Amino acid sequence: MDLLIFDLDGTLIDSKLDLALAVNATRAHMGMPPLEVDQVSTYVGNGAPILIRRALGEQATEAEIEEALEFFLEYYRAHELDNTRLYPGVSQSLDRLYAAGKRLAVLTNKPVAMSRAIVEGLGVGARFFRVYGGNSFDFKKPHPVGVEALLTETGVGRARTLMIGDSSVDIQTARNAGVSSCGVTYGFAPQTLHDPAPDLLVDRIETLVDWVLNGERERR
Repeated sequence: MDLLIFDLDGTLIDSKLDLALAVNATRAHMGMPPLEVDQVSTYVGNGAPILIRRALGEQATEAEIEEALEFFLEYYRAHELDNTRLYPGVSQSLDRLYAAGKRLAVLTNKPVAMSRAIVEGLGVGARFFRVYGGNSFDFKKPHPVGVEALLTETGVGRARTLMIGDSSVDIQTARNAGVSSCGVTYGFAPQTLHDPAPDLLVDRIETLVDWVLNGERERR
């Protein structure tokens, strides 16, 4: 694999607490009680508008969702790195892939400015030649437009491209783009990784790197 495309939340970063705190601050702003952290994490993956829609519930009006989304984005932007950290092994794994000449990118449904600020703030921004977010294109994952853009930019073929993520959204994105996929079980939504099933499933990101680099050595 020459091009590795990573999801962000639940794949590279553990942002569960900061997202939950921002959601609950938003619910408080809207006069609603807090939700459990783990419940909020099941709402993550399809972008901020859907996260807030899910967090407010079906009874929320469009006007309420719009107000809540504006509050959430402002609050989260100010607190996006309060508790968020790289998952164990991520920094070293990215270093190994980068040193091996792999092209690394982030494709997330989180807003792009936040995404870039987070990877820069956590010290791994230089490892990625591109960071794309949910507002980088007209469509969010699982639409393949982000993968297609990265394929065009790099000239890497589909057979040598891998999408890595923690949920079915990422695996379906890979399917829609005709590239291989890797699911990570330590993230937010491992229960979704059976449908569709990824081509590779790992419990640790180091296992993925070993698979990529060992395969490279075998071909030599």
